[in-house]
Amino acid sequence: MTVIGIFGPTASGKSRVAAEVAGRIPAELVSADALQVYRGLPILTNQPSEPTRMVGIWPLDREASVGEYAPLAHAAVDEILAAGRTPIVVGGTGLYLRAALAELALPPAPAAGARQRWEQFYDERGAAGAHARLEELDAAAAAAVHANDRRRVVRALELADAGASLAPGEDRLWAAETRHPTLVVGLDVPKNVLERRIEERTRAMFDEGVQEEVSRALAGTVSLTARQALGLEEVGTLPRDEAIAALVVRTRRYAAYQRKWMRRIPGIAIVDADRPPGEIADDIVALARTRERVPRTRG
Repeated sequence: MTVIGIFGPTASGKSRVAAEVAGRIPAELVSADALQVYRGLPILTNQPSEPTRMVGIWPLDREASVGEYAPLAHAAVDEILAAGRTPIVVGGTGLYLRAALAELALPPAPAAGARQRWEQFYDERGAAGAHARLEELDAAAAAAVHANDRRRVVRALELADAGASLAPGEDRLWAAETRHPTLVVGLDVPKNVLERRIEERTRAMFDEGVQEEVSRALAGTVSLTARQALGLEEVGTLPRDEAIAALVVRTRRYAAYQRKWMRRIPGIAIVDADRPPGEIADDIVALARTRERVPRTRG
């Protein structure tokens, strides 16, 4: 039985397409999203309305990691397969999608306090100074990371400090073999259509009460990883119109990044997603039935 992975940029319609596929074959949905694992932000993180595993499994004060997510996602996929159903793994976070589908050689977790130390180092030395230090410690990682990308520079410094490297870790990610025969589908939406959808969805989030949701969340303890939720700070600190504008800009940038990720997934089947979800689902089901004859999928 083939596992189906559905990847695409935000607002490409992944959840609706996955639900349509599940309506056509015996299947269950599994989320591969770094922020949907949290409870308390269903509107902001666009959590699906259909029953989906790996959604809302942790409180907002928990520091989450792909290393903790992976075995839970593997167990969910295996349980669905054992029940004779097809796991449909749906994600906009490329690393979490791969973690759900493959056995990854993940980099080591940082030592206690390492992240805070390197974050302080970055802030004190500035982007250029921190990047220069990274170049001294790990030239390959420095070549792959822009100095202004604070999060990735800090992570690369953490890994270098622990005797690992961000660059080889990414190579292992793409060389990994999937745990089960797998069809990975990428939803391709024209840039102008995607940008319009992002703006429409952002406005709908505010109509649904995302400001009140974020206000409640920020009244409690929110972990550093949960604070990476796209738009959390903007929605929590800016007036409505300013927050909408800022979130639209950030989401469009993130969508562009996701589109680049999608093109890098080996063996991915790109489908036109600028059409009704049912039509897309029909194509995915047809592809999956063809893929059943393939003994192994390499990622």
